[in-house]
This record gives sequence, C-alpha cells and structure tokens, in this order.
Amino acid sequence: MKVLLVGLAGALASLMANRSIAVFNDAVRPLTPEFVEGRMKRREFFLTTFGLSFGLVIGFGIPFSLTSPIILVHSLFLGTDILGAAFPGDPQKKLLEDRKSLLGAAGATLAGGIYGILLVVGLGKVVDLFESLPVETGDSMSSLGDPVLFTFAAFPAIAVAYQYTIKKGIIAISVTIISRILAELQTVVDPDGIALFVGIFMLFIFALTEKRDSNGPDNVAALFTERTKRIRSNIFWIAGMGALYGITTHMAFLMEGPQSLLALSEGKIDSAISMTIARALSFVPLKGMTSLSTGTFVTDGFGFTATVGLLSSGVIMAAILGAIVMSLEALSLSWVAKVFDKFPGIRNAADNLRNAMTQVLEIALIVGAMIAANNLMPGIGFLIVISFYLLNETAGRPVVRMAVGPISVIAIAIIANVLAWTGLYIPS
Repeated sequence: MKVLLVGLAGALASLMANRSIAVFNDAVRPLTPEFVEGRMKRREFFLTTFGLSFGLVIGFGIPFSLTSPIILVHSLFLGTDILGAAFPGDPQKKLLEDRKSLLGAAGATLAGGIYGILLVVGLGKVVDLFESLPVETGDSMSSLGDPVLFTFAAFPAIAVAYQYTIKKGIIAISVTIISRILAELQTVVDPDGIALFVGIFMLFIFALTEKRDSNGPDNVAALFTERTKRIRSNIFWIAGMGALYGITTHMAFLMEGPQSLLALSEGKIDSAISMTIARALSFVPLKGMTSLSTGTFVTDGFGFTATVGLLSSGVIMAAILGAIVMSLEALSLSWVAKVFDKFPGIRNAADNLRNAMTQVLEIALIVGAMIAANNLMPGIGFLIVISFYLLNETAGRPVVRMAVGPISVIAIAIIANVLAWTGLYIPS
C-alpha cells in the first residue's frame, strides 16, 4: 500500500510540475512564469530546477527519511520537480492538442511514479551511492539554494524602494531584518516566513496609502488575477493531490517537515499536529505570495492538508478533507486577488514586485552557486562561477542569469568527480 500510494503521489506531482500546475520548491516556483511565458527555455528551466532541488533531496530529504519509516515529503516532491521539468511540453498548450506536450506529460507521470516507488524501496542504496563518489556533492549542492531561501524576504522591501522612494525602502528592509532576528530569538518555526510576511505587510501599508481614483475602472485586475485564473482552471489536479497527500499523511507514509516527522515516528500525534499547523501558518506568506504572483500552486498546498490528514478518523475522511482543504487554499488566492484589485497601490506594484523578485533570485543564486562551487572545489570553484557569469554577460546572456549559477555548480560537480577518479584532483 505504501509503494502504491507514494508511487501515485509521485506520478501526479511530476505531471503537475511538468505542466507548471504546481511546484514544491519555493525557490523554483518564482521561475515558472519565465518558463511558461517563453522567456526561459525548457533546458535552462530543468538545469536550474535540478541545481536548486537535487542537493536538498540528497542532503536534506533522504537523510531525514532514513531516521524513521516515514518519508519526508521533500524527498518525493523535490525529486518530482526535477522530473517534471526534465520532460518536454508547453504548459500553455492543451495536452490533447499538442502531441509533444502529451508525450512529455505521459513520460513525466511514468517517471514520477517510478521515482516514488524507488524512493520507498531504495532510500538507503541511493544515499550509499552518492556517499561513494570521490567528491561529496549532496551537502555542497544543497547550499546552492540557501541564499534564495534566506534572502527571499527582501523582495517586498525592494519593491517598496522602487515604488515609494529609497528612504521608505530602507525603512521596510530594516523592519524586515529586525523581525527576522526577533523571530529567530523566539525560536519561531520559520523566521524567514515571518520576515517575508512583515515585508509584504509593509508593502501593503504603503500601497494602501494611495487613494483610489474615483474615475477609474471598478475592476482593475492587472496584478494577479490572470495567474490565479490559471490556478483555478487546474483545481481538479490540485484536489486530486490534496486527496492523495491527505491519505499518505494519515497513514504516516509521508510527512511535511522534520519536526512533525520525528514527533509522529515517536507516536506523539498531538505534537505532530501542532507542528504542522505552526509550519503551515509560517509558510502562508511565502507560498501564498509566490503562488499568487506566478500562477503556479504549491504541490503540498500551504500545509494544512497534512494537518487534516493527521486529524482524520479514516482513509476516506483523509482523502475528502485533503481534497477540500487544498482546493480551498488554492481558491483563496482568487479572493486575495480581488481584494488587491480594490487598492491601486498594490495593483501598481505588479511590475516592481516581479522585478524585485527576479533580481533577488539572480543575485542569491550566484552567491549560492559560489558557495556550493567552493565547497566542491575550494578556490577554483569561485573562479569558474564568476568566469562563467561574466562571459555569459559579455556574450549577451545566451543563458538567462538565474540559470548561470545552477549550471555552473552542476558542471563543477561533474568536473570534480571526473578529476578525482583520474587522480588529478584530491578532495580536501
């Protein structure tokens, strides 16, 4: 039963990632509009997704999954993000009208299902394989995404600076940083999520000071409504994932975070439930904002599906509540968009939000790539990443900036292991 359900969850998650309906990795989700709208090629999107997700699978998801019979959800859904991105297809084309997209979606679904099955059967063998490499790659590559997750809270403050002067931007980023420090001191589950929430709140405060033009249109859905319509049009798939995720958490096959996984493995269900609620609340700003602004939902929703899965009295109830809760999470974005439409300041911030998000990602990915590359090959890693970045800029950016870092790290990981196998490089 575990093999079957985790395999089904993997198949559906991979299909959703391939169609850009839902993506699990919070660092990858902001990239989906670049791919869906044709500004990033499938190859670049795949390499970036691989670079941001692979290290976390090996260095975070799988080790935690080995601590108990329960699989940490990161192990499954980060992998399906990669598999979904690997197969061809145009998310804007209907499957039945485009043969390439149909074949790509079918391939992604099959690969995701096989991956889920292999994950259940062979976790230990996978870890042993990567540990046998001459140059360790898991921990090094996992550091690639660290700056993204830690700096993502800055983008609302940057948007404030773009729209409301640099002085207000400095105020916004200062308050964001202070809130991050205080949240960490209070051992909040996700201080970065709290910091992002504070940044968004300050952006809204500044935006709400702009008075609505009484002569303007009643429906100014220029900010997010088109992308929330895309999420709403895929609600069937989202509900299906909610049902599967609700069942797998109810049966303790999958769990949403390390804390709740460890608590559940020790039989502390009440503690696990409270942890899922805390994590879900702390992640609402990050997951909600990225879903709202990209048109791509989160594979596991905001996190409340895991809560109702644990609270359910049986498998059927877990499936029903899981489908309902994840659907409501997705549909609530439409309500948020309608609220935004009433405030011109928020509407006018659309371009600034997207620009700020993109710039934060570009810089954070380069910094993360340099850290990861230096871990793989001290010294020369820095040289390769910065050289690749500047050569790409000089050549007119044939590779989009956000893909430069991950591609560099993947190349360095390959080079380091090849050189180690030939004896030309001795890992420190």
